[in-house]
Amino acid sequence: MSEPTTGTPDTSRATTGKPVKQIHLAAHFPGVNNTTVWSDPQAGSHIEFSSFAHFARTAERAKFDFLFLAEGLRLREQGGQIYDLDVVGRPDTFTVLTALAAVTEHIGLTGTINSTFNEPYEVARQFASLDHLSAGRAAWNVVTSWDAFTGENFRRGGFLPQEERYSRAKEFLATATELFDSWHGDEIVADRESGIFLKDAQAGAFVHRGQHFDIAGRFNVPRSPQGRPVIFQAGDSDEGREFAASSADAIFSRHSTLDAGREFYTDVKGRLARHGRAHDQLLILPAATFVLGDTDAEARELAHEVRRQQVSGQTAIKYLEHVWNRDLSGYDPDGPLPDIDPDPGEHTIAPGRASVRMFRDPIAVARQWRERAEAENLSIRELVIETTGRQSFIGSPATVAETINAFVQADAADGFILVPHITPGGLDEFADTVVPLLQERGVFRHDYTGTTLRDHLGLAHPDGRAEPELRRAAS
Repeated sequence: MSEPTTGTPDTSRATTGKPVKQIHLAAHFPGVNNTTVWSDPQAGSHIEFSSFAHFARTAERAKFDFLFLAEGLRLREQGGQIYDLDVVGRPDTFTVLTALAAVTEHIGLTGTINSTFNEPYEVARQFASLDHLSAGRAAWNVVTSWDAFTGENFRRGGFLPQEERYSRAKEFLATATELFDSWHGDEIVADRESGIFLKDAQAGAFVHRGQHFDIAGRFNVPRSPQGRPVIFQAGDSDEGREFAASSADAIFSRHSTLDAGREFYTDVKGRLARHGRAHDQLLILPAATFVLGDTDAEARELAHEVRRQQVSGQTAIKYLEHVWNRDLSGYDPDGPLPDIDPDPGEHTIAPGRASVRMFRDPIAVARQWRERAEAENLSIRELVIETTGRQSFIGSPATVAETINAFVQADAADGFILVPHITPGGLDEFADTVVPLLQERGVFRHDYTGTTLRDHLGLAHPDGRAEPELRRAAS
């Protein structure tokens, strides 16, 4: 992590002379990777609804914008065996979010739904329904999937070439938007005296003819409170950034150090104008972990222990196998790296894992890692800890609050999606100690001022007609 910024920023204007930005905060319910420490005595269930309810209520008590559920569409495997070092499985996203709508009032409800293995009508119907049932708090993280391993769970598994995934995603989103906008919001009159329910006999009518979708009919969910769900996107490739700049309301980012965050922020925001969009029409929200202590030194000690929990000896060996593409179970995680080279074969030992796709030249990666391990005298486990550590806010509540604010005011982000390592209670301390300090600085809300997620995020409500960019994408 970058060194915490010292000093207290002016709460009326940032150091550059521009108005101070309000910070956006959200919470990610972890579980699709080894960020969460499910073996910790404080950890709870990832299936029981009480865990989701506790997490959501904490985020709402802290006045967060939204909570976020990621999703995995297939159980991960390694060497043909279920990889149980991560949390295995998760209840259906829509089911969980709909249930949470009944036990919360303000917090936004964001779900990851894949555009590769679903159909626009089904997904649009589910999100429009969620938006109605939550009174305008639904959000959709639009993702793609290219690997045949995941696709084997679906009727047309593996049919989509990787180079077509964003083409389908763009048309998927554009088609869903046409369905949302097939209702304008004023069709239902329900006049008891005349017996007229709809004033427009064409309500919900749609026709879409495109490369990926050829559908026509009537969309059966009237226009919801937000008109459309808030759209999130998480791609980091050039195509992903362009997709977000053209169509998304917010983009998740993995660039959460100060310098990398500012570079990403400038690049993505700079793409908006050519799509006819203003600077504030896309929010940039990196994911970030955090570890709090009474002092900065205590927090650093705790963070060290957390990383050792997240990367056990067994986890370290399994991760190394992603690069070596070999069974390394005979190696000591506290010993040196293997002296054999990776097997760059076509069939991977851990199909579908993003970390496998990251290492496109495993021979070069192994060489770099050996050099680093030798120079720093690192064991396998120590090297994995060093190479997989994500950005974290580490320190006392005052230090963490100061650092988060400094990042946002420096345009490295518009806010952060916090990922606690303990579920479901890992967010509680942040809500109780850091949030009040941000409120004292005047950079975070004391209460919700609107009713919908678009209100929380400062986004305009669409008028019921697809924007030109979406119409072009659909055609």
